[in-house]
Amino acid sequence: MNWGLIGASTIAAEHMIGAFRATGGVVTHVVSGNAAHAAAYAAAHGIAAHGTDLAAMLADPSIGAVYISSTNEKHRAQALAAIAAGKHVICEKPLAMSVPDAVAMVKAAEAAGVVFATNHHLRNAGSHQAIRALVAGGRIGRVLSMRVFHAVHLPPHLQGWRISDPTAGGGVIPDITVHDADTVRFHLGEDPVEVVAMAAASGMGDGVEDSVMSVWAMPSGVQVFAHESFTHAFAGSGIELHGTEGSIFARGVMTQRPLGEITLVTAEGAEPVPFDTHNLYVHGVQRFLEAVAGKGRPAADGWDGVRSLTVALAVREAAETGTRQRVAYGD
Repeated sequence: MNWGLIGASTIAAEHMIGAFRATGGVVTHVVSGNAAHAAAYAAAHGIAAHGTDLAAMLADPSIGAVYISSTNEKHRAQALAAIAAGKHVICEKPLAMSVPDAVAMVKAAEAAGVVFATNHHLRNAGSHQAIRALVAGGRIGRVLSMRVFHAVHLPPHLQGWRISDPTAGGGVIPDITVHDADTVRFHLGEDPVEVVAMAAASGMGDGVEDSVMSVWAMPSGVQVFAHESFTHAFAGSGIELHGTEGSIFARGVMTQRPLGEITLVTAEGAEPVPFDTHNLYVHGVQRFLEAVAGKGRPAADGWDGVRSLTVALAVREAAETGTRQRVAYGD
């Protein structure tokens, strides 16, 4: 697969370019809104073509797929252009600034017959796959509650628009809560129906929230507590699932690396849970390529992206209004 990058981003540099190459792909072109940045980025990462003209890149018939990692407000137009050009698409989360825009992107891909994936990386981790297997296998019985603690410290090189620009999709809710929504859906196999929330600017956010706590009601009766932040340098991260027959404690598993530890606690005692330490992003790209070849679906498809965005925006609405919000899915 020949890949085009829409956005000369940090995540592409640190993770996705390597994943494309590890799965046999070639990154042939990068487009950025800044010509000098595109040129420097291409030189640094060994990419032959670069520029600011998205249409020119999409007109190249050798490019089979694109990866979109621009700022959030650009995703919709860029994805629709790529889809119209017949390219398969991996798009960063959140898919768009609104649920209707995200739905339009996914429906356009379906109509065009191209594969569309959302880059929700955590469900590709061996740790999360092991946790999901424990839940699905009944090791903790009927799930009663879940806790997600994903309060971290956003490093300086990733701050920028994420902490100051709501028009670009800044704020911890579209950046982290949306990932946690996908993770909860992945483990529980169901979608939240109601949320309550409180958000704050706790030291980093300038015009956007940098911390949020929320409680979600699931159709099965499971209660979910989620905590996301950009300002917690020492909190650690992880998830817990508690059921009628046991509990799962997973720490350090909400990262972009295959790290962390999982403990299963039942009446028999506590036992460590092994998991595969494969590269999260390579696994996700491989699943995407299999879908392009007609074998299965991406790890997280477009509708997964729509639903995680819907939950995140419901959390934001609940925090802004101080009211309980129904989660109104748009698909």
